[in-house]
Amino acid sequence: MTRAEALAEATLRLKNAGVETPALDAKLLLLGTESIESNSLIASPETPLESQEKFDSAIARRCLREPVSKILGHRDFWKHRFIVNRDVLDPRPDTELLVETALNLATESPPKRILDMGTGSGCILLSLLSELPDTTGIGTDVSVAALAVAKRNATALQLADRVDFMISDWVSALDETFNLVVSNPPYISSTEDVTLLPEVIDWDPEAALFAGMDGLQAYRKIANGLSAVLKPDGTALFEIGFGQATSVKAIFESAGFSRISSRFDMGGIERCLIVQQ
Repeated sequence: MTRAEALAEATLRLKNAGVETPALDAKLLLLGTESIESNSLIASPETPLESQEKFDSAIARRCLREPVSKILGHRDFWKHRFIVNRDVLDPRPDTELLVETALNLATESPPKRILDMGTGSGCILLSLLSELPDTTGIGTDVSVAALAVAKRNATALQLADRVDFMISDWVSALDETFNLVVSNPPYISSTEDVTLLPEVIDWDPEAALFAGMDGLQAYRKIANGLSAVLKPDGTALFEIGFGQATSVKAIFESAGFSRISSRFDMGGIERCLIVQQ
């Protein structure tokens, strides 16, 4: 079977399985299983597949709603490719706003130390360290398995000498202060599980998704301990969910923070909260 034939057949299979983006997913899986670039597919669509069985297996897994990233074992985020599996949240493009905002704020005075709470794959922290060569950081998580993935990514990106990873329930295990704190905490209400796509509810760790009945439990825990880990002139950045800005701002105001602002994502959603001492 040629690449073009395989792509057409796979697209139809994915469409019939209810996959939202069948053509795109089929293409990504073909590129990944054949280890080729997009321009090679465009230039040589009649080339026979080299890994027919591998491609068929990948399509079968996608038909069962396993995410493309989990099938291929990686996800592109910011400027790098990160290892992902079922132990970590699949990095979303929206989260790149945290990286962009942090780098914009660091233009005049780059942070010496960064704390990434709930680091997961390490994509936020490692993306920042790759852009800030004189900065070091710590990534924390309650999941040993997630930290193992983050360490693999740090090694792959040759950043292992500038980062440490440790078990901590938000700030509980920390005894130092940081210039910059970043976090993409869980912010989905536990009542919303029935509305999530199978790609999310079945393949992302629950602890990285849900935060109590109102989705704000993690922010309350973070706000109560933030002053203990943030330097007097430090900045903290948090991803927030759709419609949560007012509630999350109120949580940090109640914890004694008054300098609070936000940034909007490309979809016009208030997505990044900026909290300063």
